[in-house]
Formats: sequence, C-alpha cells, structure tokens
Amino acid sequence: MKLKKALVLFTLMLIGEGVFLLPFVVTRVFRPTFLKVFDITNLELGTAFSLYGIVAMVAYFAGGPIADRFSPKKLLIVSLLMTAAAGVIMGLIPSLATLTLLYGFWGLSTILLFWAGYIKAIRQFGGENTQGRSYGLVDGGRGFIAAAIASGSAVLLGVFLPNQVEAASLEQLSNALGKIIFIFCGVTAIGALLVWFIFPNEGPEKRTLNEKLSLDGVKASMKSRSVWLQALIVLCAYVGYKCTDDFGLYASDVFGFNDVNSAHMATISFWMRPIAAIAAGFLGDRYGHSKMTSISFVILILGSGMLSSGFLGPGMIAFVAVVIATTSLGIYALRGLYYALFQESKIPLAITGSAIGLISVIGYTPDVFMGPLMGVILDNNPGESGHQILFAVLVVFGVIGFLSSILFGKVVKHDS
Repeated sequence: MKLKKALVLFTLMLIGEGVFLLPFVVTRVFRPTFLKVFDITNLELGTAFSLYGIVAMVAYFAGGPIADRFSPKKLLIVSLLMTAAAGVIMGLIPSLATLTLLYGFWGLSTILLFWAGYIKAIRQFGGENTQGRSYGLVDGGRGFIAAAIASGSAVLLGVFLPNQVEAASLEQLSNALGKIIFIFCGVTAIGALLVWFIFPNEGPEKRTLNEKLSLDGVKASMKSRSVWLQALIVLCAYVGYKCTDDFGLYASDVFGFNDVNSAHMATISFWMRPIAAIAAGFLGDRYGHSKMTSISFVILILGSGMLSSGFLGPGMIAFVAVVIATTSLGIYALRGLYYALFQESKIPLAITGSAIGLISVIGYTPDVFMGPLMGVILDNNPGESGHQILFAVLVVFGVIGFLSSILFGKVVKHDS
C-alpha cells in the first residue's frame, strides 16, 4: 500500500509539471533563444499566451463541474496525449499564426480535462488534516522535476550547439531548440502512460451513471467570501509566477549573457521551487496557511522590489542570483499554499471541483493579460528599464496579495 501511494504521489508530481512543459517551461528557460528561433517579439509571444489564457478561462469554469462528475484517470490521459501531440508541431518551428493557435489548443488540453480533477485528486490524497503537506509535497516534487528537466535541457542546448555559442547560426539554434521540444513531448507522453498503469481507476467520489452535471457547486462556491479572497490570492501569486518567465531574458538584456548562460540563470528559480513549496506546506499545516501565505507575499515584495530598484549592476552577478532565488522562494511558497487554504475555509469536498473552477477563472487571468503586458513593457522599454518596470508591477500585485491573505484569515476565523 505504501509503495502504491508513493507511485501515485510520483505520478501526480510528474504529470502536474509534464502537462505544462510545452506551453510554459520551454519559454521560461529558453526565452531569448525562443524569440530568435521563431523570429517574434515579446508582444507577439505574449499574444499567444493571451489566447491560451482566454481559452483556459472558459475551460477552468467548465472543468470544475466535469471534475465533480467524472473519475479523472481517462480525462488526464487524454489531456496529456493531446498536449504532447501538439508539441510535435511546435518542435517543427511553425509560423507565428500556427504557434498562436497551438497556445489556444493548449488552453483547452491542459485545463478542461486536467486541472480541476488534478487538484481534487491531490486534496483526496492528502486527507483533511494535512492539506498543506499534500499540496506542498506535490508542488515541491513538481518543482524538483521541473528544475531537473530545466537544468538538463539547458545543458543539452549547449551540447546541441557549436562550442562557440555566440557564433551559432539561426538554423543551428532552431535544430537545437526543436530537439529539446521533442524531448519535452516524450516526457509528457510518458506521464500519460504512468497515469494509465498507476493512477486509481475511480476518482475521489463515485458517481451514479444517471447523475448529471450540475451548477449547484458553482452557486454554493459563489456565496463564499473565502472563495473570492482565495481567488484574489491566487491571481496575485500567479502574476509572480508569470514574471519568472523574465529571469532568463533579464540576464541576457542587463548582463549580456549568451543563450546557454541565460538559460542556466533562469534555472535558479526552478531549483527554489521544491524547497519553497515543501517548506511552506509543512509550515502552513503547523502555523496556518493564511499566515504563511502573508509571509510569502512579503518575501515576494522584497525580492521584486530589489529587482525593480535599479541597484543591481553588471558586477553583481552573484548577488543577482541570490535576489532571483529569494524572489522565487516567495513565489513558489505561494504555489504550495494557495490551494491548501481550502483546509482553513472548510469547503466541502463534494463541491471542491466547482470551487477550484471558480477560483481558477479569476486566479489565472494573468494567463490572459500578463503576456501582452510583459510584451508591451519590455518591447517599449529596451534594456534594464523594461525589467525594472515589470518587477515594479509585481510589487503592486504582491501588496494586494498580502492584504488579501490577511483579510482571508480574518474571514475564515469569523465564519468558523
């Protein structure tokens, strides 16, 4: 039984990250290379992200009731295989129009059949008294897998390119990036196989065949003040997560790093994720998830404030790495906490899928607006100034998230 539970936990970790490798991790690690190979601007890439977000908003809402109705196993398998298949097209380095459509497709494949059922399965896995530990372990494991894949792929980029990386031709960069994308496709497909062989056949709750989809869970969730505050917390935390896309480009634009070295700088953020998520989850179970959420927002505010200050210069590479690591610590701690807040708000398991759907529709709106916003800021403010403005925006969202987490703690205490 312990072995089976460990295998389920590993599968949850792998698929939770694997499904997002193609839409997000490729650009997070290799953003400078990606922009060169596809010959696009930050704004054009942001527009593709925005289409993903628009489709995902609808998918989040529809996916909640679906997760409350159906066992997740088959849904997850289909989602992973659809995502991997689309990645093959991306690996062929298509036109901007095709790339944008791929992101729209991924907004459907990674969310509608995947997200709410995945989060609900984690909640069941963790039990009612160790939610922080459960979400923290899963997201920490996801972070470790993502960091290992990111670091490994950054090394592979150097292997696939000539010894003089700066002298690599566009064709050589395209071939190298395409190979890495195909490897990511394989990881995603392997996740589907693991779900098939290891994941439980039944979801958290058995349903009768004649039971129909219902919006009752959505209606109940909309009446809860804690759900709305949790959605705002997720939104502000997710803005931070989207800003991690900029670390590699920041290293390239401000410090003149080449494609390989900027990818290595971006991976620093990935390695902070398992540490932050697991520690935050355990501390949240002990001291309160809303309290640890507030502390995490403070860390995010301090780190992003330093990046936006203009204090960091070319001769401070080591200190820059420390600041990126610290900022990432706050960002990824939030990812290990914001769904564990269900333990404090005591949302019934029967409507968890619907609550997740509602929270996700609001909380993941940065998928719609952050890509274009980052594109406008960075393209219109070349060099260091654009990055300073972007991280100043993150400071503002960090303050809003901090205030929301304080209010969340008061509301659930009052309602309990």
